[in-house]
Amino acid sequence: MRFTFADLSAQSRGGFVLAGPVPVWWDSLMKISQKLEYACRALAQLARRHDGRTLTRLEELAQREAVSANFLVQILNDLRRAGLIDSRRGKTGGYLLARGPESITLRQVVEAVDPALLQCGVSREGESGQAVRQAWDEVSEALGTALDRRTLDSLVSNAGGPMFYI
Repeated sequence: MRFTFADLSAQSRGGFVLAGPVPVWWDSLMKISQKLEYACRALAQLARRHDGRTLTRLEELAQREAVSANFLVQILNDLRRAGLIDSRRGKTGGYLLARGPESITLRQVVEAVDPALLQCGVSREGESGQAVRQAWDEVSEALGTALDRRTLDSLVSNAGGPMFYI
């Protein structure tokens, strides 16, 4: 079945469309875990406030990103164990980045909360296995390279409204 832009309601238009009757892609071809998404959102909040000393409370992070505080604390613990954030306990406690947002890559975030995303689980068995594995290894390498190029700083600088190009 083929769709055009006109076939979609205004609410569901989230991807891109080429002229003419071609398939429409709504979001992304890649599915990331909710845990990874929430980790990136929490880190983006911490990056916005980063000055090396200002703490952000769990409740504030959870509210700003519309995330369950119980789930978020588990994610923040993973990020802390990976050395990406620091935490302080107590009444005036909270979380902050362990270093500048320009030095924390998305690969480091993935490795902290969802390392399976970077693993290639394709077998080399059968007549075509080697060629199929090689293709997916190349895709995996390209993903890793892209994750190395993106930092928290780039998430914060790209935050805001939608971008329009003329």
